[in-house]
Amino acid sequence: MLLGYKGSYQRVRAYLHDKRTSPRPVTARPPSPRVVAGWILRHPDTLAEFGQLQLKAVRTRCPELDALTRHVRSFAVMLTERQGERLPDWLDAVRQDDLPSLHTLAAGIDRDRDAVIAGLTLPWNSGVVEGHVNRIKMLKRQMFGRAGFDLLRKRVLLSC
Repeated sequence: MLLGYKGSYQRVRAYLHDKRTSPRPVTARPPSPRVVAGWILRHPDTLAEFGQLQLKAVRTRCPELDALTRHVRSFAVMLTERQGERLPDWLDAVRQDDLPSLHTLAAGIDRDRDAVIAGLTLPWNSGVVEGHVNRIKMLKRQMFGRAGFDLLRKRVLLSC
């Protein structure tokens, strides 16, 4: 008893030749996750028209990305316009959607909610201090661990 295809090699070859040479429909490649993330994180006014259309198409096909885009953009408004009082409402809205990565972010914000609200509301920041810390770390890196604390101290004091 024989099992399998009973035709000839030439028939298979001809069938495959037709498949390989027939024109295939041209389909556009989907955008990469990095490109979509760039569209979501960019301010809508600075996004090119093509990017806006592509993002709109992605958002209509994926409700999770649509919800993510809404949350990211509302947080950006809160951040740039110093509207920290809106944070509790934003956290509640995030928890209502099924977005586990944002739930993790919301849990982290909740651990230090008062500080985050203050950071989103008050005009003061620690930028100057962070600049000095960055400068000291750069000086330390330049020494490649070749000298001890005394030389690092002298370099920091002389660089001021």
